[in-house]
Amino acid sequence: MLSVAMGAATTAPMAAMADAEAAPSGCAATDAAIYTAPSSVDGNPGDLLACRSVALPHVPGNVPMKAWKVQYASTNVQGKKIAVSGTVAVPTATWAGPGSRPVVAFNPGTVGLGSQCAFSKQLAGAYQDEYEGEQVEAFLKAGFAVAATDGVGYLDGQTHTYMAGQNAGHALLDIVRTSRQVPGGSLASDGKVAISGYSEGGAAALWGAQLASSYAPELHMAGVAAGGVPGDLRLVGKQLNGGPFAGFLADAQIGLHQAYPNLPFDQLLNDNGRQAVKNATSNCLYGTLASFLGANVENYTTNHYTLDQLYALKGSDGMSWGDAVDAQKLGADIGGPNSGAKYKMDFPTFQYRGVFEEVIATQAEEDTRSRYCKAGITTQWNSSYPGEHLLTDSIAINDVTAWIGDRFAGKAAPSNCPLF
Repeated sequence: MLSVAMGAATTAPMAAMADAEAAPSGCAATDAAIYTAPSSVDGNPGDLLACRSVALPHVPGNVPMKAWKVQYASTNVQGKKIAVSGTVAVPTATWAGPGSRPVVAFNPGTVGLGSQCAFSKQLAGAYQDEYEGEQVEAFLKAGFAVAATDGVGYLDGQTHTYMAGQNAGHALLDIVRTSRQVPGGSLASDGKVAISGYSEGGAAALWGAQLASSYAPELHMAGVAAGGVPGDLRLVGKQLNGGPFAGFLADAQIGLHQAYPNLPFDQLLNDNGRQAVKNATSNCLYGTLASFLGANVENYTTNHYTLDQLYALKGSDGMSWGDAVDAQKLGADIGGPNSGAKYKMDFPTFQYRGVFEEVIATQAEEDTRSRYCKAGITTQWNSSYPGEHLLTDSIAINDVTAWIGDRFAGKAAPSNCPLF
């Protein structure tokens, strides 16, 4: 229901990394403890709250590594401290590049809303619905450490705040801070950082990039690679509604409600709508897509609201669904470090999509690239990968890894922005 969306709010500069003394003395937490939400979260964003050494059987290639499940502190769209889960993996091979070993902050593409779908659980061998173990493998083989967030809302009893951009961006930046606190780890605070993701992960990656200078200014950002990006949610929602991928729309409505609980939601639903919520939260990716094949938002509310009618509805704080959706347009109010823009960036982007893209409105992807270019952000764009939405993710792996590697090596970033 409604549209794929990313939450946003005004960000204030946050404290840097937590005191090392606050971190656990060892990674001996139980698996259950990693996914149990604490009653309250103290300390700074990125504080390591719990960790557990794990193997990652669903990262192919038998890459020698050390890996940990982690629970860490982050900040949600309301500015509240929350706990988030994720995975940190570091190759055991000596880093052969310049400086300290770099880190890729990685956000997976859509895996589903329920806590059973968490990317960290799947990489470690639980239920398999994820499709990006090969991306993690490529980064590790290149010698990069990987800090892969599950995203907000994957602890037990929670629901993922699907596509809530500020939540996603904070979680990505904070897990980099966390990766340097793992007992027995080897990552240093001066290591360069890149952000990467595709689809939901691509939107999260760009949100992390846009928020980095204000939320995590101490991180040495090298670049961001983002593919299949739903950059304009009205365009994306219009294409998804009533089509074969309407499950993403259902996830987004539920995820936005989790992020913005004042928006009208429960009181709008009819019996079909209430069942839809149960279906979405009990399934992971493919089950959700099957449950909502061809679904139309008009069938889930008592008044049979269209998307445009839903956008007009306001919550108790005066925010409408349309306000929440429009606030998530990627590339809006961005600029260079000396600009007056809300979101300041001084590092490049690589954005891409497939020729046969059928999930995300291609205009939304191309317009996002255009907004970055017009803002003066060095941007390389590739729209020629010979795949549809899912296949393009894997086709682009080598290019993404090479582009990030060049940024870590200090090479000048290419740009193919048009002249405006």
